[in-house]
Amino acid sequence: MAQLHITQTRSTIGAKRNQRETLRSLGLKRIRDSVVLEDKPEVLGMVYTVTHMVSVEVVSDAGSAEVDVAASNEGSK
Repeated sequence: MAQLHITQTRSTIGAKRNQRETLRSLGLKRIRDSVVLEDKPEVLGMVYTVTHMVSVEVVSDAGSAEVDVAASNEGSK
């Protein structure tokens, strides 16, 4: 099963309470914090909730190859 490398890119200041709690549930406490989690529907749902505050990379089973996922809000303006 693939893994997700999730990094918080935006501050929680001004964010809704459920978004702050979702980041905490993912294990993210501050900007540039990163976690590696299993690619499960539960995790994907949490990432979807805070997609504008995080960037996500899929780590392949081989471990070294990484692919950028369009979960980051950068460059969309």
